[in-house]
Amino acid sequence: MNSELILSEETISNNIYYIRNQKVMLDRDLAILYGIENKRLNEQVKRNITRFPEDFMFQLTENEYNSLRSQIATLKKGRGAHRKYLPFAFTEHGVLMLSSVLNSEKAIQTNIQIMRIFTKVRQMLLDTTEIKLDIVQIQKKLENQGKNIELVFSYLDELTEKKEEQKPRTKIGYKK
Repeated sequence: MNSELILSEETISNNIYYIRNQKVMLDRDLAILYGIENKRLNEQVKRNITRFPEDFMFQLTENEYNSLRSQIATLKKGRGAHRKYLPFAFTEHGVLMLSSVLNSEKAIQTNIQIMRIFTKVRQMLLDTTEIKLDIVQIQKKLENQGKNIELVFSYLDELTEKKEEQKPRTKIGYKK
């Protein structure tokens, strides 16, 4: 594998956004990663639009785009620095589908790395969920132990009260 094709995990994961409750990557970021112009990427997508249903790719709304721009501070100055069209967001499946419409070695290698990062992100979310479930189970056990300890103390209190309340027993046997 060519060393030029290797992208860092950080580079890729920094370009994964959470929009509409989905992990997505934007067309301009993907174009940079693939080493092509954003315009060319979008041309290929439009030529093969049937490969990109709504759950694979969607176009951001004006509000989503403005919110995202303010978060990542991408305002550039100068002529031609601003987009004419709203960006496309590609879900994990959409990014995978891009490899079938972009036929370069760099696109294939980049896609492999992106899929690995998406898999790691998914695994991290699963691990986090499992940890949260484990914590909830531990909390429930601790609550039950607290209740059990209270019960033991209440039984001990009852026993000590009974012992204090006991009447002296009458002695059986010979009296002197």
